[in-house]
Amino acid sequence: METVRAAERALMARLPEGALMQRAAAGLAAACAELLGRVYGSRVVLLVGSGDNGGDALYAGARLARRGAGVTAVLLSPERAHAGGLAALRRAGGAVAADAAAAAEELIERADLVVDGIVGIGGRGGLRPEAAALAEAAGPSRAAVVAVDLPSGVEADTGEVRGAAVRADLTVTFGAYKPGLLVDPAREYAGVVRLVDIGLEPPGEGELEALQHADVARLLPVPGAESDKYRRGVVGIAAGSARYPGAAVLAVSGALRGGAGAVRYVGPAGDAVIARFPETLVSDRGPAKAGRVQAWVTGPGAGEDAATVAEVLGTDVPVLVDADGLRLAERDAVRGRTAPTLMTPHAGEAAALLGVRREEVEGRRLAAARELAAVYRATVLLKGSTTLVADAGGGAARVNATGTSWLATAGSGDVLSGLAGSLLAAGLRALDAGSTAAYLHGLAGRFAAQGAPAGAHDVSERIPEAWRDVRC
Repeated sequence: METVRAAERALMARLPEGALMQRAAAGLAAACAELLGRVYGSRVVLLVGSGDNGGDALYAGARLARRGAGVTAVLLSPERAHAGGLAALRRAGGAVAADAAAAAEELIERADLVVDGIVGIGGRGGLRPEAAALAEAAGPSRAAVVAVDLPSGVEADTGEVRGAAVRADLTVTFGAYKPGLLVDPAREYAGVVRLVDIGLEPPGEGELEALQHADVARLLPVPGAESDKYRRGVVGIAAGSARYPGAAVLAVSGALRGGAGAVRYVGPAGDAVIARFPETLVSDRGPAKAGRVQAWVTGPGAGEDAATVAEVLGTDVPVLVDADGLRLAERDAVRGRTAPTLMTPHAGEAAALLGVRREEVEGRRLAAARELAAVYRATVLLKGSTTLVADAGGGAARVNATGTSWLATAGSGDVLSGLAGSLLAAGLRALDAGSTAAYLHGLAGRFAAQGAPAGAHDVSERIPEAWRDVRC
């Protein structure tokens, strides 16, 4: 976030006073008008705090008032409201609620649109009581709620929500995406996010990155004319058990579609694997005697097989650890590895590894992913509705939102592990393998579900479609 603040300061120094706010207000007013459909005669309520977000809301309200909307501002701190924005609203025919505390609830109840300009990106710790009451009133109303830059009450830097916050239908953000708009739980409060270009210089490396199709397309391994199955990479899958043979099958299914040239399977589910995927190289002699691989996946459906997990962690190739492997792996064995390690926990598994409650991880997902990466000296892919990938060495974490809630199904994570492991074997570094796999897996989940339930095998079968979609 500091890169965004610095870019804003640099741009304001070059522009006439107030020009940046006018650009933001113009984009905000246009988005509000589009959401309303018909501006003339509509009723708009502005929830105005003392900062620049309040100024943006007031100037945007003035623009809507000039187009015939009935605009009323509710000022939380009348003596500190943006003077220029307030004057502009009044000149345009807008009104200011005489008794904000008494009138706000009734105004919101009758409104067609509520604009949240209470707190900006500097807000911390949830909303104060008077602002919280406005957020609560806006929530169940029939009005559409538009947040200015980000919903008031959420943490811009981390995506945490530490108290009352506004739930928006649309967030109009300026210049660059803020982490709080991309990371749960704050992302749930943002609704649809619309980015308005206000002329900021592209920021350098920030705290969070979100890959797009073009980024993923550049990372995907593509065989050359001289490639063979070994040059493309071989991924080993040490997974499954007598109790959970399906985990092995699903991990292999993801691996076969992940770009490596061959998949070796080691474990007790060999018959089930070979029956479904005869192209798999199956062995029951353990990882050390399975043959050469460029990366290993261990843990899915492993049960209590700590010995195999430890053997895989002792190799000198990249290793992905998932599911039971996260519980069975010794911390020092992971920390002491010289080859890359990619850990893929969900929130419950991450909480167990950090020794905290699941709710704590879910409430501070970005911080939890970074902490886990630092503690284990590994790359961590924290699964969820927005997947986060953090490196042990710090730097920008990556967030992925291509998924769908239908991916919350048994075996989906096993497919993701195989896919990411295959990308590791094909030569991608752990951060790239994890974030690329999450991107493809999310797209495949959307293609498989299309608004209806889908199983993990359905997701796996749609990975090639997701791959083609990215490369088109």
